[in-house]
Amino acid sequence: METKETAETVERVILVGVQTNETNQDFQYSLKELAQLTETANGEVVGELTQKRDRADSRTFLGKGKMEELVSLVDELEVDTVIFNQGLTPGQTKNIQKILLDEVKVIDRIQLILDIFAMRAKSREGKLQVELAQLQYLMPRLAGQGVNLSRLGGGIGTRGPGETKLETDRRHIRDQITDIKRDLAETEKHRSRAREQRKESGTFQIGLMGYTNAGKSTLLNKLTQADTYEENQLFATLDPLTRKLLLPSGMMVTLTDTVGFIQDLPTQLIESFKSTLEETKNVDLLLHVVDASAENMAGHEKTVIQLLKELGMETIPMITIYNKKDLVEDSFYPSLFPNMVISANDPGDIELLLSEIMSKMKELMVPYRIEIEVTQGEKLVRLKRETLVDSEEYDEEKNVYVVKGYAKAGSKWNGENQTS
Repeated sequence: METKETAETVERVILVGVQTNETNQDFQYSLKELAQLTETANGEVVGELTQKRDRADSRTFLGKGKMEELVSLVDELEVDTVIFNQGLTPGQTKNIQKILLDEVKVIDRIQLILDIFAMRAKSREGKLQVELAQLQYLMPRLAGQGVNLSRLGGGIGTRGPGETKLETDRRHIRDQITDIKRDLAETEKHRSRAREQRKESGTFQIGLMGYTNAGKSTLLNKLTQADTYEENQLFATLDPLTRKLLLPSGMMVTLTDTVGFIQDLPTQLIESFKSTLEETKNVDLLLHVVDASAENMAGHEKTVIQLLKELGMETIPMITIYNKKDLVEDSFYPSLFPNMVISANDPGDIELLLSEIMSKMKELMVPYRIEIEVTQGEKLVRLKRETLVDSEEYDEEKNVYVVKGYAKAGSKWNGENQTS
């Protein structure tokens, strides 16, 4: 089936980057990632312009000579859009646009990421969060964007709020921002209630985190038999998804997938998606999924760990899962511990992962020993579903089942009969 995105005209794009204090390898990888983002947004990269400087030019980002080179390239390659690898200030956008004579759109990496999020959002909440991030980002840039956005009528960088909204006055946009925040606050109340219910029920909660395209959705599907969108794309999953996961022991836990992280994830997005990320903020265990075959794996790990710190989630117990081991060509040395090296598509690896998850859970929970009367079959079933049962033996003398296992701290099962 042809999607709306594939039906759109492919835009011809030039990528522009200024290398300041990054290593050559990091700079090249960042540009490569920008090209991937551009393709995800239905653009075709037809040229690239780079410059080495101590710092980007405060007026036009590029130096004067490079700006002239950009003007020539735009003309020669018949370009629709110029995308800068770093965030541009409102003034820089306006000055660059003036030099390029409004013939092309000028956007930056942040606007491009926001644009992809607008394409990927499916739920009402997801769409509202992206729209809020876009409006907050574009608000100070309206003066330089009016002609820019209306001249070409849509395409990369203009999805979401749309050109007509951006041409209206600031007061109207401020009102929209207030309305969206109110709607999101209402949605967050519902989400918060659901979280509280899970907490009160003593459900053990697991969260999936990782760099975009690390394979989180594939892992979620394999573990829970859920049918979520799986694609080798940046930001394939945007809306959070919580599924029930039945462990081999019979215990039922929840598993929540979240939006993928990326280098320079716009702060507007982190702010807008706070309620979504709250879904994973209160989990008992994090599964940090890393693409072991990624060219810049170390950079991906660093980005995720940094964002976890910013979100106040660095203290949550974590297992790092190095995924896609079948695609690793060279020797592989994991750097984060504890870890597992797997392929989400290998059923044997999924079994091993489930065992590792249960082992970690035992470390985090409280051990118990409970005697259950033979007539209390229903209680035994509930115990297996709500706790991690380790062993179950029948005591003929007492005519009871002696069950040993692990439950969450504060669980009602910890207060049960704990006879030795």
